[in-house]
Amino acid sequence: MLKQSLQQKLLQKLSPQQIQVIKLLELPTLQLEERIKKELEENPVLDEGGSDEAVQEDYQEEEHEVKDKDKEEFSLEDYMDDDDTPSYKLAAQNYSKDDKHEDIPFSGGTTFHEQLVSQLGLRILTPEKAALAEYLIGNIDEDGYLRRDIDSIVDDLAFSTGINTSFEELVELLHIIQDFDPVGVGARDLQECLLLQIKRKGSHNPDVKIAHQILKKYFDEFTRKHYDKIQNRLNLDDDDFKCAVDEILKLNPKPGGAFVNPMSKPSPTIIPDFILEEQDGELNLSLNSRNVPDLHINRSYADMIHDYSTNKDNQSREQKEAVMFVKQKLDSAKWFIDAIRQRQNTLMLSMKAIIDFQREYFIEGDEKKLRPMILKDISELTSLDISTISRVSNSKYIQTHFGIFSLKYFFSEGLQTDTGEEVSTREIKNILKECVDNEDKKKPLTDDKLAAILKEKSYLIARRTVAKYREQLNIPVARLRKEL
Repeated sequence: MLKQSLQQKLLQKLSPQQIQVIKLLELPTLQLEERIKKELEENPVLDEGGSDEAVQEDYQEEEHEVKDKDKEEFSLEDYMDDDDTPSYKLAAQNYSKDDKHEDIPFSGGTTFHEQLVSQLGLRILTPEKAALAEYLIGNIDEDGYLRRDIDSIVDDLAFSTGINTSFEELVELLHIIQDFDPVGVGARDLQECLLLQIKRKGSHNPDVKIAHQILKKYFDEFTRKHYDKIQNRLNLDDDDFKCAVDEILKLNPKPGGAFVNPMSKPSPTIIPDFILEEQDGELNLSLNSRNVPDLHINRSYADMIHDYSTNKDNQSREQKEAVMFVKQKLDSAKWFIDAIRQRQNTLMLSMKAIIDFQREYFIEGDEKKLRPMILKDISELTSLDISTISRVSNSKYIQTHFGIFSLKYFFSEGLQTDTGEEVSTREIKNILKECVDNEDKKKPLTDDKLAAILKEKSYLIARRTVAKYREQLNIPVARLRKEL
């Protein structure tokens, strides 16, 4: 049976203007410049230069005057004339001989794989084997390793190219590739890579000979730094063993890393979004708007709306269409300018709250003065939502008198000391790093000893918490930090 009923729902939706503000708020300075340039290209009503508030006020007055009349003047029938041909059907992709066709330049150079293929041409191989060897080279990654299983490559060749080969034939070709430069290329794992390099040094050096034995027979013990076991099994004294280990440490674990891809993009340049200057204990904050132009509405388009509102008689359909287009662009320009202003106000309000919260740190630049701070703290100070503070701190940087920092750097959790004082976890991590840097590398500090040291400094932290902070600092366990 059909049943009719009423249902009441409460929905919350974001307007297009709010969505635009949110998207602009997430952008750092460099991307904001690109976004403004794109808007200037797409919207002819927008102009860059000094702000022209009078033009915007005039447009708002005219907008209120013609708002009700537009509903009567513009009807759907005006745009439903079947005799007119749409403008997009009249457009042709015609180009003059005098048009400039600029090509985007790119850097030249030889890639890592091209270097290997060029060395392959120096070997005497049949066309079939040369094609197989080139296919193997194509499976070598940027680090110089062949990480794919040989049997899988055999299957790929059979299914994708219809070439029947064998495991033995590909291994034979792989040994040829492993003779290429750089030394160690074509290895299937780290052990094979290091063995290829140590073999190339020859066996006339006794230290190299011992190093070869260590890598071939005791590689697992060596990676776990069980040096005592290796010394006992090879009957080596400390000096001979240390010299052999030094030979191994000279080897390159990533032979392909020496080649730079000419097509790879350089790392992006960090452009600060805020500039903080300190003068006699006073902090002056400003937005980095050096390359962000001031936007205003073009006067000629605002005058067009004014002329239409004063003289609407005898208007042709083309004129009505043009005025409708201009009105849409004027609304879009006004929304975009308001969104930029709202973005600037939100950024300044949030950054000032962060500076007030961390005032001692920003004046002295001492990391020990950095207080525990989370997004909720700044949200309460600014009366903004936590998600807004998260968008402000994401991908934003500030330039201070002691360096450039990401806004996320100033947020950290807090811990209490035995006296009840709250300290930042960043301060504890710095103490851990100092302890590891100054430890005796022959007897590195374990997590239990690090926890005891922190306890002596009034930081009550469990061993598992010390291990978590150590992993966040990318510090290996004590056994892997041991040196001879």
